[in-house]
Amino acid sequence: MDESDQTLSPARYDDEIDLRELARVIWAGKWLIGGITICASIIAVIIALMLPNIYRAEALLAPNDRDGAGGLGSLAAQYGDLATLAGINLGSGTADKTALGLEILKSRKFLSEYVERHDILVSLMAAKGWDPKTGELKIDSNVYDISAKKWTRRVRPPQNTIPSAQEAHEQFMDILSVSQDNKSGFVTVAVQHYSPEVAKQWVEWLVEDLNNSIMRQDVSEAEQAIEYLNSQIQSTSLADLQNVFFSLIEEQTKIVMLARVSSEYMFRTIDPSVAPEHRAEPNRMLIVALGLFLGGLLGVIIVVVRNKFAAGKE
Repeated sequence: MDESDQTLSPARYDDEIDLRELARVIWAGKWLIGGITICASIIAVIIALMLPNIYRAEALLAPNDRDGAGGLGSLAAQYGDLATLAGINLGSGTADKTALGLEILKSRKFLSEYVERHDILVSLMAAKGWDPKTGELKIDSNVYDISAKKWTRRVRPPQNTIPSAQEAHEQFMDILSVSQDNKSGFVTVAVQHYSPEVAKQWVEWLVEDLNNSIMRQDVSEAEQAIEYLNSQIQSTSLADLQNVFFSLIEEQTKIVMLARVSSEYMFRTIDPSVAPEHRAEPNRMLIVALGLFLGGLLGVIIVVVRNKFAAGKE
């Protein structure tokens, strides 16, 4: 036991000496550390003030129940065998349309068409700020010349001067946020932009275009199914199969009817987007605090390293 204490004592003593020496070195270089910390803090303040405000607009949506649990699902249970004989797949009717809708919202095809439809490529790719007095966006002249209405950015191949659909999709995904609450099922769609009005407008357009896109797709599929089922009715004399076809036509007709009478076909707006009054980014206090911390850390490192070099030369 005594030997163990004797073995550990020198190490503990050395550690104590090292900590004291480190504290002495830091205290001796306190002015240098303080100077570096102040310089870093000033730089952080300048950076924080130069960064433009970014605003976040969001809308809360509730998915409409269109999974067909009481329609095609019940038909599948009642007429499944007969429909199979006719070569028709009724399916289970439990497909997650909400998940499908959210994936469509984030897809390259949908967002590319969205950017082109609303002519927002310049606002998406060339904006660098927003003037709250005039309400107009600040456009980077190195990217787009407003007076000449011409793209001026310099890029390397295979990129082109005019941003491609793929670039627009990548840029939009950086400012788009889509999330779903696992308990309630509510969906939040949010967009960040320099302009609060632009962020609000883009969220509204996203919800509207998504509902219209899914509605048109479902109506098209339903009309094609109705046309096919009518032809099958004419080609069969089996009463049971005809009943299946008539029931299917009824369900498909309901889809078309619901699509025609509701503008919010897939997602119903619970809380619409508004122009935010407060910025979402940047957190200027955090930037300054981070600059203060990093400046102090850098100062300590410089003082310790300088002391080591000085000790080595001696």
